Amino acid sequence: MEKISITTDFIKLDSFLKLAALVGTGGEAKYVIQEGMVTVNGEVCTMRGKKLYPGDKVSFADNLLEVEKA
Repeated sequence: MEKISITTDFIKLDSFLKLAALVGTGGEAKYVIQEGMVTVNGEVCTMRGKKLYPGDKVSFADNLLEVEKA
């Protein structure tokens, strides 16, 4: 599992996917989230504005990532 560091208290899901370089654009992030291709803590999440906090786990395209505070 790869850890992705954030410097803020939380990060929105679409921004997290871009930060982790899993998608190239915000439009691509919106699409994969709305299509149900992303899970947060083991549950499908279709809200691109979902707030992620340190300890949350995100899975997309065979990648498992964990949010951590920098």
